[in-house]
Amino acid sequence: MSRLLDQTFRDAGGRVISALAAAFRDLDLAEEAFAEACSRAADKWSDAPPTDPAAWLYAVARRWALDRIRRRATAAAWRPDDAPPEPTPEDHLMALDEPIPDERLRLIFVCCHPAVSPDARAALTLRTVCGLSTAEVATAFLTPEATLAQRLVRAKKKIAEAGIPYEVPSLDRWPERMDAVLSTLEVAYAQAHADAAGAGPHADYAVEMLKLTGLLARLAPDDAEAQALAATVRFAEARRPARLDASGTMIPLSEQDPAEWDARLLAEAETCLAASARLSMTRRAPPGPRALQAAIHGAHADRRRTGRIDWPSVLGLYDRLLVHRDDPVIRVNRAVALAEVEGPAPALADLATLEVTDWLPFHAACADLLARLGKISEARHEYDRALSLSPAPAERVFLLGKRNRLTI
Repeated sequence: MSRLLDQTFRDAGGRVISALAAAFRDLDLAEEAFAEACSRAADKWSDAPPTDPAAWLYAVARRWALDRIRRRATAAAWRPDDAPPEPTPEDHLMALDEPIPDERLRLIFVCCHPAVSPDARAALTLRTVCGLSTAEVATAFLTPEATLAQRLVRAKKKIAEAGIPYEVPSLDRWPERMDAVLSTLEVAYAQAHADAAGAGPHADYAVEMLKLTGLLARLAPDDAEAQALAATVRFAEARRPARLDASGTMIPLSEQDPAEWDARLLAEAETCLAASARLSMTRRAPPGPRALQAAIHGAHADRRRTGRIDWPSVLGLYDRLLVHRDDPVIRVNRAVALAEVEGPAPALADLATLEVTDWLPFHAACADLLARLGKISEARHEYDRALSLSPAPAERVFLLGKRNRLTI
């Protein structure tokens, strides 16, 4: 029965929380009520699973929230919105004109309101809409968990104090929220992509992010960054069939067999990337960070046609990307390209300037560069640090194999 609850949580959690937040105008209360409903479902569904699990969770959560409000002795002064009537066929037809026809994407736009501080918008959305834990969100942003938790508290307080409406913004207000929306989708997809085997707790986000980024690209055809993000997700998902060998070990991108990549997704990615580039050229604007990231993915995808990776071009794209995002994630990925162009020593020296600890990609990159320089003892130490940071199973086997093959 936990499988039914888990599936309902992933599929309908965002919609239920959205409906509760809209009815009670209180995001904290909506989350608490939903959590309580899930707790009760874990006990009750084993005996009698409901025919409509999402509706069951909403009904139980709504009753719990009303009881909570009454206990606060505020029911006399507060009235929730009336429950909406059953939709008619005409209502269904009118719903086709909704500017954001996906419930989860709708709530993402709501949480990315400009009144919320920029450093908290994506974090709040990932925590509320996508169901990531505070620790997972903190790791994604390379931020201490306590700091991230404080940001979330402040963001929810801002929403409550400012009376921010839980409604779909008009199309002319989308630009002020778009960057935060795109950042949210980026991080959510990264959670799914991190596990090469697609067996992690957020593996289902991969399919959902394909859907949401494609939907956003259609809804915002004139936004170059939205087109670029759709391209990146498709490039990355196209490679999924080639990310594991027969033993279940992760295969790095540069060693994958391009013949196993998904040709349909690659074609979609190239169409989106071309649309992004065309929009930038038309407006005589330089490519944004997501456009440059998509171009990097496109350069790797070219190996399917050329049989090789143009590392100098990839390095040049990373150098341009650093202008927009000079962070450890970009630095580590750039170091991989730099090692292919100039050798491992300059790449390792570049990584040495980063103030990063306990981040798996950093230690894995350092280990590989040290091994290539013949510094075996130091390489083993870095592999051990990477392995201590709970890599996904396929990645663990890959890292352990690299470590065990080191010879002095």
